[in-house]
Amino acid sequence: MNKLLLGRFPVEKSALFVCDIQEKFAPSIKYFPQIVANTKKMLASAKIMDIPVVYTEQYPKGLGHTVPELNITKYSKNKFEKLQFSMMIPELANHLKTDLKHVNTVILCGIETHACIRHTTIDLIEQGFNVHVVVDACSSRTMVDRKYALKAVERMGANLITTESAIFGFAPDAGHPKFGQLRKLLIEPSADTGL
Repeated sequence: MNKLLLGRFPVEKSALFVCDIQEKFAPSIKYFPQIVANTKKMLASAKIMDIPVVYTEQYPKGLGHTVPELNITKYSKNKFEKLQFSMMIPELANHLKTDLKHVNTVILCGIETHACIRHTTIDLIEQGFNVHVVVDACSSRTMVDRKYALKAVERMGANLITTESAIFGFAPDAGHPKFGQLRKLLIEPSADTGL
């Protein structure tokens, strides 16, 4: 088992990946507004902790851009357009090797769990990354696809976590200088996504 999987988040070696949370998917993805709300918390916590954010858009010409509710350009300029399921297209893989070479841990959220999230997890684990899939910030068109994809990525070696678990993992001590800022994100419970 990968030693990285046993420890806490190495915040200074982490990146947040946001996968394909786009306009055209909104009507068909289960719990889409809640997935967006929880992803917003992940983005805000990444900003507080200076964790780099990378996001993708699947065929934006046909599927639209990242939903405006995320205001994602406030958190990242690292957008990658793709046609394949995995986020690990050559341009993003190169970005990891050059600009984010310190990163060994990826926190992953987005859609769809059984397609893009699953394939991204496979590629990241095969390349030696520690992967944390934020289960209440990922979804699919059906709950069956979502639930069995989460089981599959866990068997592959990904850690399944929740939004709150991830945020508390960034500063696991109330004495941490940024704990108060993170705590404000958790005053309201994370949106229930049916798991």
